Amino acid sequence: MTARFLHGLEEFEPRNGSVVTVGTFDGIHRGHQAIFADVRETARQMKLNPVLVTFHPHPRVVVTPSNVPMLLTSLEEKKRFVPDFFDGQVVILEFNEALKNMSAEEFVRDVLVARIHTKQLIVGYDHALGRNREGTVEQLKAFGEQYGFGLDVVGPVVIHDKPVSSSRIRDLLEEGNLTLALELLGHEYAICGTVERGIGLGRKIGYPTANIRYSHRKLLPREGVYACWVEVDGASYPGMMFIGHNQFNPEDKVSVEANIFDFDRDIYNEDIVVYPTCYVRESRHFATTDELVAQLAEDKKAVLNVIEKGEKACK
Repeated sequence: MTARFLHGLEEFEPRNGSVVTVGTFDGIHRGHQAIFADVRETARQMKLNPVLVTFHPHPRVVVTPSNVPMLLTSLEEKKRFVPDFFDGQVVILEFNEALKNMSAEEFVRDVLVARIHTKQLIVGYDHALGRNREGTVEQLKAFGEQYGFGLDVVGPVVIHDKPVSSSRIRDLLEEGNLTLALELLGHEYAICGTVERGIGLGRKIGYPTANIRYSHRKLLPREGVYACWVEVDGASYPGMMFIGHNQFNPEDKVSVEANIFDFDRDIYNEDIVVYPTCYVRESRHFATTDELVAQLAEDKKAVLNVIEKGEKACK
């Protein structure tokens, strides 16, 4: 699929009208994917332009800055996953004070209708937009009648008796239930960042790690050791990843460190992506570096077993 990302509406090409969805879409999970599929199919049937409208930063950064959720997907990560599920124009609107104060009707009239030429709007069952989330599904139906567009509401995607949602996936990741979180996502969980210099202990003990500088708004899975794949310059390598407080590092911060198997390149200051695939063990304290080395050897065996057996080894 081909997604064209537009920052703002200046480069938007209206063509002959649009089938549109609007949302934050944090995670690009299976619920979002169902909406995207509906947009694609409806646009094909109506011979219109499929359009996805999303926001950056997350609206709550502006609306409730003291209560902002940690993100499943940064903007960079959204750009990585959206093309797997959506084919069309992706309009990224800067969420600022002006957008915060825009009523639902103003957004519909001035953005969706006047600028994007919406003929069909497709939203999730729990969708709301505009100031104070006043643009509920019922209100959007009324706007559609007033401004001349149809409305299609996509129901929940239910997995294991519960609807898929960003908040449910956040809870699963924080609990360490990566396997179920990945099932609900419908794709890998990505941690994008830049490799920075650490204290160098890993290299000294035979397990060199790429220390990753990640977004401060990124939701990290539960602290511990994970099997993972690491993407460097478009190539993927198996490895193991540690998330947590490194007892040997005096800096009091949560580290993300990846030991890439059979890899010996200098990648300082390079951007990489880590995809955790399986939770191996919890974080623990070591009395000596020898004890750490012994545990890392066991971790590597466990990770290689995961790589060999796949998802079954995670259960």
